[in-house]
Amino acid sequence: MPDAGDADHACGMSVAIDVIGGKWKLHLMWVLAEGPRRFGQIRRLLDGVSEKVLAENLRQLEASGIVHRELYAEVPPRVEYSLTPLGEELNRALAPLGEWGDAHRDLVGPRL
Repeated sequence: MPDAGDADHACGMSVAIDVIGGKWKLHLMWVLAEGPRRFGQIRRLLDGVSEKVLAENLRQLEASGIVHRELYAEVPPRVEYSLTPLGEELNRALAPLGEWGDAHRDLVGPRL
C-alpha cells in the first residue's frame, strides 16, 4: 500500500493545492495573468503583503515552474515576473473555482 505522504501517489488536487497554497499565491497568479510585472508593481497591487513574503512566494512559484523570473542586463538591473505556460494553464484550470466563488459568495461566508 502506498504511503499517504508519497508524492507519486498523491491525488491531483493535493498536488495543485501544494503549488498554490497560502494566502498570496493565487493573488500573485491573478496579478501576473495581466502580463509581466516588476516586483514593486506586484507589491503595490497586493495591498498588505510584505517584501519578504512576496519574494518567498515568487521564489516558490518559480521553483514550481509556475512563474518565470526575467533578469534584464541593464543598469540598474530590471527584473520582471510572468506566468509560464504551465502557470497560464493552471490559471485556466482555476477559473471555474473562481466562478464558483463568485456565484456562491453570499452563501459560504463573509466577504474577504
